[in-house]
Amino acid sequence: MRQSPVRRPAVSRLQAFSSETGGGLTSSERTRRRPAASIRVLFATSECAPWVKTGGLGDVAGALCAALRAAGHDVRVLMPAYRSVRARIEGHGPVATIAASAPMPSASLIETRLPGDVPALLIDCPELYDRDGGPYLDPQGRDWPDNATRFALLSRIAALLSSAASPIAWRPKILHCNDWQTGPAAAIAALSAVAHAKTVMTVHNLAFQGVFPGDLTALIGVPPDAFGIEGVEYYGGTSFLKAGLMFADRLTTVSPTYAREIQSAPLGFGLEGVLAKRRDRLVGILNGIDETVWDPARDPLLEVTYDAATLDRKARNKAALQRAMRLDVRADVPLFGVVSRLTSQKGADIVASLAPRIAALPAQLAVLGTGDRDIERALLAAAASHRGWVSTIVGFDEHLAHRIEGGADAFLMPSRFEPSGLNQMYSQRYGTPPVAHATGGLRDSIVDATPAALDDGTATGFLFDEPTVDALWAAIRRALDVYARPWQWRALQRAGMAQRFGWAGPAQQYVALYRALVDAPA
Repeated sequence: MRQSPVRRPAVSRLQAFSSETGGGLTSSERTRRRPAASIRVLFATSECAPWVKTGGLGDVAGALCAALRAAGHDVRVLMPAYRSVRARIEGHGPVATIAASAPMPSASLIETRLPGDVPALLIDCPELYDRDGGPYLDPQGRDWPDNATRFALLSRIAALLSSAASPIAWRPKILHCNDWQTGPAAAIAALSAVAHAKTVMTVHNLAFQGVFPGDLTALIGVPPDAFGIEGVEYYGGTSFLKAGLMFADRLTTVSPTYAREIQSAPLGFGLEGVLAKRRDRLVGILNGIDETVWDPARDPLLEVTYDAATLDRKARNKAALQRAMRLDVRADVPLFGVVSRLTSQKGADIVASLAPRIAALPAQLAVLGTGDRDIERALLAAAASHRGWVSTIVGFDEHLAHRIEGGADAFLMPSRFEPSGLNQMYSQRYGTPPVAHATGGLRDSIVDATPAALDDGTATGFLFDEPTVDALWAAIRRALDVYARPWQWRALQRAGMAQRFGWAGPAQQYVALYRALVDAPA
């Protein structure tokens, strides 16, 4: 799979840290005692919660790095110093500068710490990152025209700091790349004459691939002959994601089922051949959730807290949610919740189509989200036509998201594909059984309420096989059949609440992967 290039990319030079800084480490960091088995990991990412988050990647970056650090591993986050991030760390001066090197502008490295005490290195390059808008889109919702340069710089610095050419005293054993924004770093490492850390490439959503027109090998810092079908070329353009998939030492994605799904069409999105060819290097590790934030027994955003032994108190949260969303306060009808991006991928159009039928059951529907304008309008129209039974709030509200999880009776997730998913985990933890399409992480984290699973007490939700209106409707009716048997519904709720979706387990799986790479022969 790997090329043996004739020419090697030049490596950018990073001005050395002064000896007084100890390679940019604080005094306490240099003296902290770590277990002998500690692994040094540079986690390269374009976003990290709570500083910047547009989706699952931000959540994973923040939570996984904290979990790895809590387990005794020396993990550091590398990410751009966007304007919104830079504003949070005023007073932190640069610990290193990176000279301009065509076609890249100069930049500085700022050392700081994330909330939760995870060390971070921020790439401060005002020309590329100091602007309003999000990490990928301008204030009008359009891609930044220089995104290729912005994330090529992130990738090149990630590769440099993971190499023997880095002047920083701290050297990682593992460079963990995430999504297309850092894919080129794995290619740079593989095709460089300089020794590098072993590389892991995680795909959080294969639908986003970072494909740019033309041959950008000079921009990302790999040899010209890497532009080919066995390299970074993708239908005449350059794919940042393919660069990572082709050249990383190990590939991961965010659930075992998704790892299988992306090896064939349609969920391979044109890269199924690459992934199938490298299946021996690919593993799926299901994401976790923050069980301290998502805990109905301690959640300050709920009307009243509860646990598996006090599930009767959930009714007060249902009434509070009904009032907040201007639904009729009815304890005698089921309430279905949705918190989602309102897009086709998430199946929000399927929910919009079924809204009138849900209201006619009778049942209630509470929707929170933002996304495709046509889907937003359809859900708003359903709410206007079925006042008291359907409620749609366009936007995002963290407080309301918690109240929907805690107050709804069941949660709808008809995603056409779902690499990992988080809300199905939140829902089970809150005793709100999910009704979900059996895809990706949804299949891996929900035990379908078959007669056998209901009898043995293992069922935690309702799965359906096709992302269609008819299939979701059949699953809703199946859920209502169980809802009509309160003793069986209570058992279903408690089985879901007993599941453990924290980050300790996934972190152990990543550590095992890292260790296998570190211990493998060069």
